[in-house]
Amino acid sequence: MANIISDETIEYVGILAKLELSGEEKEAAKKSMGEMLDYIDKLNELDTSGVEPMSHVFPVQNVFREDEVTNGDESGRTLQNAPSEKDNMFVVPKTFD
Repeated sequence: MANIISDETIEYVGILAKLELSGEEKEAAKKSMGEMLDYIDKLNELDTSGVEPMSHVFPVQNVFREDEVTNGDESGRTLQNAPSEKDNMFVVPKTFD
């Protein structure tokens, strides 16, 4: 294991995560973090010079449809349901003075 995590690092991560770790949990966390860093080092050894960066695993371009109005202005039809209407708006009872 090339990456050795210090006790101070585990303490700091515990403080950031607002965790109280026992001694056994700290040792397990140190081992796990070291293994993760070793794996990252192993991945960094790969030659990715011919690999194009991507933001998605599928070749997705613009998946959004055009914003087109399909039902038009139906305010008159909506106002038919109003008990009272004035200046193309609903008239409702006062709720406060």
